Amino acid sequence: MLAEKDRQDYLTLFIIGQSESPVGSGYLSRELKTYGWDVSEATAGRILAQLDNLGYTTKVGYQGRTLTALGHAKLKELEDKKLRADQGLEFFRVLESRTKEELIDILVARRAIERELARLAAIHATDEEIKELWHIQRLQKERVAHWKGGAAEQDVAFHRIIARASRNKVLQGAMELIRQDGQLAPVLEYIRKEVHSVVSADHAKIVTAIEAHNPDLAEQYMQEHIENLIKDVNKYWDEVENR
Repeated sequence: MLAEKDRQDYLTLFIIGQSESPVGSGYLSRELKTYGWDVSEATAGRILAQLDNLGYTTKVGYQGRTLTALGHAKLKELEDKKLRADQGLEFFRVLESRTKEELIDILVARRAIERELARLAAIHATDEEIKELWHIQRLQKERVAHWKGGAAEQDVAFHRIIARASRNKVLQGAMELIRQDGQLAPVLEYIRKEVHSVVSADHAKIVTAIEAHNPDLAEQYMQEHIENLIKDVNKYWDEVENR
């Protein structure tokens, strides 16, 4: 949800932008009330004056205000901010709906399947697939280092390439079945960030073993990686319960 001032500016600019004619204080007051924002006509007039001063609106004689180019840009900025806030709220609803036991059960299932996938990938992976794995690992490391979002997408891609490189369609299908919940990766990414865990180091060890075509080591590193995720989930819930 937007902060109060941002929400006020967003609704005002949105109302003006949607109107086919210039907007005056009386019209703005009535429209804001339909959004649950009970303001008088005088207050609406002051809001419009503030937007004039900021260069977001311009007066059209005595008819009212229209948006300037700067106003349209500000409206777009606030729309994007509102979308991110709404998505963030939905994400936390998803996180709160998860139980520690549910996440650990999923990770235990992944451990059983992915250790074998890593082992087979070390036997069958092509040079091109190994290059893909290194590319994703470096990209994920860079995103985490610079606090960029989207590391979850790289995590999903990394494990999918290993599954493909295994050349075992049954195990690959089982992995996709477990990962069909699209919210799982971002939830785990959030948990890792909260407990200051860096997954790219685990991934680098796994790729090194696959590149060396060492099945035993690839299996070991994948098992350690999933067990680290289980530790992160336990640590996160311990911290939440102690807050």
